[in-house]
Amino acid sequence: MQPNFEQQAEIFRSQYDTIKKEVGKVIVGHDEIVHGVLTCMMIGGHCLLEGAPGLGKTLLVRTLSETLSLDFNRIQFTPDLMPADILGTNMVTESTDGKRRFEFQHGPIFTQICLADEINRATPKTQSAMLETMQEGTVTVGGTRYELKQPFFVLATQNPIEQEGTYPLPEAQLDRFLFKLNVGYSSRSDLSTILDRTTKGIHIKPDKVIDGEQILEMQKLVREVILADHLRDYIVRLTLATHPEGEFACDITNQYLRWGSSPRGAQTLALASKVRALLEGRFNVSFEDVRQVYLAATRHRVILNFEAQAEGISADDVLSEILEKVTEKVDDIPFAT
Repeated sequence: MQPNFEQQAEIFRSQYDTIKKEVGKVIVGHDEIVHGVLTCMMIGGHCLLEGAPGLGKTLLVRTLSETLSLDFNRIQFTPDLMPADILGTNMVTESTDGKRRFEFQHGPIFTQICLADEINRATPKTQSAMLETMQEGTVTVGGTRYELKQPFFVLATQNPIEQEGTYPLPEAQLDRFLFKLNVGYSSRSDLSTILDRTTKGIHIKPDKVIDGEQILEMQKLVREVILADHLRDYIVRLTLATHPEGEFACDITNQYLRWGSSPRGAQTLALASKVRALLEGRFNVSFEDVRQVYLAATRHRVILNFEAQAEGISADDVLSEILEKVTEKVDDIPFAT
């Protein structure tokens, strides 16, 4: 660990608080949702916000973009949206000497913060166009590979899939989101504050407080937080406990899950736990850090079976019981040093 790690950690917490304060000028309540989105940003990954229309999902992403000195594009997903509308396409252009040639026209995905608004209103073909970009930060068109500027985040919103005109996201795309956050309704006091802020003709604009280089430094610092062997084993067992008929599967796993979490889920658990440890003023991950991020990191990576759907059992119901069943044992760690 670097000698000035404590100083870097203090700067990390200060920058986090500054961003959250600026977002709070516009967004009322939803502290856990804001924290989840910022956690994804500090890890360097993507975030999916699900909730009914009008709850402030799009406003949250736009507000966050206004606090960061990063390029921002919004893509409104609709049923007639095509992959080329997102990625770009090769166009025939004519030079001053009359010669024609193909020139690549960048699509709106060539940005640093991409708001994929109502992402599940586009067809699966269009949704799948973002798989390479979300995983590798690149776009391949006509055999040519283009690199996106870093840092790069996809912050997507979606309505519940039971609503009209929506398409479930492909499992491969869901797995590329670090967190899936469920946006609920505002409380009585929060709703009163929202009305007070938005019905007086007062426009509040947050300040830009951080740039891309600072975000990359924050992401680098997160990876230096210590993850002890017994904590790593706990994350592994929590992930394996979601695999039906596996060695560590719980009874509720075998009863209600058809498919379990991927290795990306374990990676997200480790990194998100490190962010929480830093924000709590610690330089090592605790069991509580892992438990606090488990649902957001895993709920979209498991697939319920028909029995769960018929009985109204949610992914959170299953995962909450797994959290209770998987113990915090520290012995018999095969890879401990």
